[in-house]
Amino acid sequence: MADSGTRTAGEEPITAAGHPTHVHDFHQLLYAPLGRITVTTPDGEHELASPLALWLPAGTPHSARFDPESLVLAESFDPAVHHLPFTRTTAIRLGDTVRRQLLARTRGADAEAGDAAMFAALTCARTRRDARLPLPRPTSEAARTVAGTLIRRPDDPRTATEWAESLYVSSTSLRRAFRAETGIAFSEWRTRVRLNHSLELLTQGHQVGAVAAKVGFTSTNGYILAFRRHFGRTPGAWAKECAERPAE
Repeated sequence: MADSGTRTAGEEPITAAGHPTHVHDFHQLLYAPLGRITVTTPDGEHELASPLALWLPAGTPHSARFDPESLVLAESFDPAVHHLPFTRTTAIRLGDTVRRQLLARTRGADAEAGDAAMFAALTCARTRRDARLPLPRPTSEAARTVAGTLIRRPDDPRTATEWAESLYVSSTSLRRAFRAETGIAFSEWRTRVRLNHSLELLTQGHQVGAVAAKVGFTSTNGYILAFRRHFGRTPGAWAKECAERPAE
């Protein structure tokens, strides 16, 4: 990640593995279109993988670790010109259009020309408060029946094999339908349903363990791991952010 404006303690350099704690006098957005990075700020660790990006308001101390073969993009904005609506580190989800714009800027000779438009697009991206995972619906009869039930009852414990037996179809055909019609494996589709349902429960103040059970996870630890993998934060940290931050 090239960033000539970085200042680090002792002028320690940025390396392929990351960089030590430092502070910018500009707002910065970090995004990893490939691989995964971990950014540490005073309020905790933020794991980022596409489509998650992270806003760092000017003056925020932070360090970063880059997974091998990660591609890291950094966008910087002058706080005197661009008013950032976030006063603390904030994760956002980037849509396809914004992701394409960010990648296009890496190939452009005059990336600064569209700073105002780029800043507007990035600050309009959905924050973690509106972080529901994409959930394409299957179209074939059996898969559609399973999906509809799981949306209503995400805690339904039936496996794909058990669902197939109850619907008189083969488990192979049911799994294949989910993959072909949604682009997601059955197990991942069910995990997304459960995680999406859990967001509302967390904002209502339910304890993490209770949320895990309500949405169908067999263990609290399994829920926390799945949540962190998809949202880059633990459910407890996510709930705290939502409680502390005013409506965005």
